[in-house]
Amino acid sequence: MKKGIVQLLLITMCGLWLTGCGNKKEEKDGQVTLKVWESLEVQDYMEAAADAFMEEHPNIKIEFENVEFNNSVSQIVLDGPAGAGADLFAAPCDRLGELVSGGYVVPVVGSGEVAARVLPSCRKAATYDNTMYGYPVSDETYALYYNKALISEEQVPRTWEEVIAYTRENTRDGQYGFVMDPTSGYYTIIFTTAKGNRLFGATGQDGKNTYLNTPEAVSGLNLMKDLASAVGISSSDLNSSIADELFKNGKAAMEITGPWNASVFSAAGIDYGVTTLPALPGEETPAVSFSGARLMFVSAFSEHQEEAAEFAKFLMSDEMQQLRYEYLKCIPSVEIEMEDETISGFMEQLEFATPMPSIPQMNSFWESMGSASKNIWDGADVQSTMDGCNQAIVNSTAE
Repeated sequence: MKKGIVQLLLITMCGLWLTGCGNKKEEKDGQVTLKVWESLEVQDYMEAAADAFMEEHPNIKIEFENVEFNNSVSQIVLDGPAGAGADLFAAPCDRLGELVSGGYVVPVVGSGEVAARVLPSCRKAATYDNTMYGYPVSDETYALYYNKALISEEQVPRTWEEVIAYTRENTRDGQYGFVMDPTSGYYTIIFTTAKGNRLFGATGQDGKNTYLNTPEAVSGLNLMKDLASAVGISSSDLNSSIADELFKNGKAAMEITGPWNASVFSAAGIDYGVTTLPALPGEETPAVSFSGARLMFVSAFSEHQEEAAEFAKFLMSDEMQQLRYEYLKCIPSVEIEMEDETISGFMEQLEFATPMPSIPQMNSFWESMGSASKNIWDGADVQSTMDGCNQAIVNSTAE
């Protein structure tokens, strides 16, 4: 944490500040210091949680260090073996395979207890090769926001065909019936999921086939192509930031995005609702979204793995999950009662979500699927585009 100064003894022994000493430092009088990596936006919550934990565990000191969520894996690869890494760090669930195969993390302590506490989507996201490695501290997916001043709850489309029809009828003069980010596979994956079709197969472990060029995927992405025509904005002029601004400014009746925008839209004065995604053709349930658990990992290089695991479990307690929501407005990783219409909409969508696969080929998925999605949105042939996308991903070599 930022609070407090490293004891002079540590400086003498290491000749360096904490970032140089890493997790090889020795504490005096039985004291243990844990270095925790997290994103800057999480710092206030993490420090509040650390204060609560240290009050119960006076022999453990938690020190926050800002390493961004999406950078922690590459950082632990460098700093872990050098003895300068974190004891506990946050990382995306889709990097799990890379962390495990590289030997950078250790299995969850008491995995049966942890698995029983968390939501099914989190349990699956934290498991690799039948072993649980990550401690889920929040869950995440996206859903359909709608502006109540522009479209009533009764008018909200329940199928993608209805979305396209509504968008064609209500897009004019700078107003849009619907917007989304067509440049990211995180969102466009939904169009590939009809009839149980899933990225890397039903278990998400088939690295030899992405299943992104199957008849089900091609049919769904052709539907996305029709949607692009109805929206009328090229992929170069429509990303997450632009879509968010349109909805925030009352220029779009509907948008697909996540809970991170709830407070943004509220602050802008938008009276919105959140509901599940529209169904794909031939389906009776909402389209399947990606879910992405935020996982805390105990470093394989930590000299205080037991204490790090204890703090990770503390972050999963009901009290800390409630506190995390109050600070960050994120979806809890465990079942707790929450009276919040927005979160309820995302929780309902989570029932139809699938965790992002965690095999090493996911490293190539993001760039390849993003490029393919943009091209299709702008009019490219779906089958040939997705054949190329599939080949690029399965032929990729994990870093």
